[in-house]
Amino acid sequence: MAVILRRLGMPVFSSLTRQTLSAPCSAIASSGTLRHINHTTTVMPELEEHGGASEREKTRKWLTYNDKLYPPTKPGETPRPAFVCHMKENIKYSPKKMWYVACFVRGMSIDEALKQLEFVNRKGALVVKETILEAQQLAIEKHNVEFKSNLWVAESFVSKGVTVKGMRRHARMRAGIIKYRYCHYYVRLEEGKPPENYYNRPSRDKETLLNDWLQRMRYRRIVGSL
Repeated sequence: MAVILRRLGMPVFSSLTRQTLSAPCSAIASSGTLRHINHTTTVMPELEEHGGASEREKTRKWLTYNDKLYPPTKPGETPRPAFVCHMKENIKYSPKKMWYVACFVRGMSIDEALKQLEFVNRKGALVVKETILEAQQLAIEKHNVEFKSNLWVAESFVSKGVTVKGMRRHARMRAGIIKYRYCHYYVRLEEGKPPENYYNRPSRDKETLLNDWLQRMRYRRIVGSL
């Protein structure tokens, strides 16, 4: 059993450690043996003194873009469209799975994005839909957007959250590691119509794509050949 715990990275208490844990706290602190005990628990955000900003502070920075003030536009300049940034943090969902849904709605109008998410049979689609609806409500109430349908998804991405490790029992006294992953979803809605080519990629027909692929196959290098 000790070998299994060492493979999982869990502390194995010896006879000296058992005696130390059974002793009073004042004796443990005075003896200095507490420093040799390995801890597997995570550090709370409010206890992070030397690790810089906590994960919550990093994710909250996305919402500060809503409070940024811009100078008024001069006559003849292109009018600056209104935008709103919104997020949903600590989602019990894998960031790799959420990435597909986040890229799916990117560059769509808000009505088209909400319509398409109805047919996505994923847990992340419900979260993305709720976040977009909340951002739409904020745009109407706090950012002076006149028409709620005159919005499009300018940015939509996901970041990795905390990962909680657990232990799952297997047969024959074996154990495995199970990971509970969390993620954060970010969205930015912008006023106006979506661009025709969001990624600024040149539109090419099928024949051009086929010729490019054949050209790459002809000039590829085969490792180990003459």
